Amino acid sequence: MQVRDELKIVTGTSNRRLAEKIADYVGSKLTDCTVTRFSDGEVFVQINENIRGADLFIIQPTNAPAENLMELLMLIEASRRASAMRITAVIPYYGYARQDRKDRPRVAITAKLVANLVTTAGADRVITMDLHASQIQGFFDLPHDHLYSSVMFNKHIGALGLKNLTVVSPDVGSIKLARATARKLGADLAIVDKRRPQANVSEVMNLIGDVKGRNILIRDDMVDTGGSICQAADFLKHSGALEIYAACTHGVLSGEAIERIDHSEIKKMIISDSIDQGERHLSDKFEILTCSELIGEAMLRIFDEESVSSLFEDQPEVV
Repeated sequence: MQVRDELKIVTGTSNRRLAEKIADYVGSKLTDCTVTRFSDGEVFVQINENIRGADLFIIQPTNAPAENLMELLMLIEASRRASAMRITAVIPYYGYARQDRKDRPRVAITAKLVANLVTTAGADRVITMDLHASQIQGFFDLPHDHLYSSVMFNKHIGALGLKNLTVVSPDVGSIKLARATARKLGADLAIVDKRRPQANVSEVMNLIGDVKGRNILIRDDMVDTGGSICQAADFLKHSGALEIYAACTHGVLSGEAIERIDHSEIKKMIISDSIDQGERHLSDKFEILTCSELIGEAMLRIFDEESVSSLFEDQPEVV
């Protein structure tokens, strides 16, 4: 594929590996950019190439630490002042998405705040993947392309050839995703009903559906501490399930998540590379799928002013 001089890609430090894969897919290269820290920790960014009139894509997941979000905002600001023709913020993992509503007194709706910041910084368009809540799309007053990782996950899971498969939603919030996956794979559907007394603490309460003598695929949008999904796996195993697989788009893997998953009933944990796992020591139980082709294809279609809607064929149905 030829290098496209007008399509330029900039990335911060959050996930350079993914940005390089995307650049390879679209036949471009990463624009030279400096992202450093002053001695007091302040972020400094500088784009070292001419981007005037360019169709610019800034690839930067906003997982912790918060400096990743700051890098994204500063890269957008620098690009706007450098007269880029169009600035698209590519956010494979949209951080702060779980704070999407006022579910208790005196809390911030941070998902909306981040959307406001990205808009104010000067982005013209946004690409995200598997948002924690679909309504976040409406938080942006910009054109927003929301990609679904089911395109790549379903293909990979289907190739495993699992028989007597039941797709399980680990909570009520993931029912749409699990149901769409079950429909695509021709599998049964079950739901784990749980209560969450406080953040990052869950308690399995009941099972809706039959898992006895069935192979299981737990499907969710993200795995953070791993407590919820491991507890669900243990519950399913005690309910008579056979082999248990889990597929979660975003591997946040905070705290003791990796150790917890390694010692759980989960046989294989499949995640995407939306968050860089390069510095972590993941066991063979983890399998990482790249989302570079999905995101790269969306970028090419936007650059060529073509439809992106065909990439949404595996999105969860709206009810």
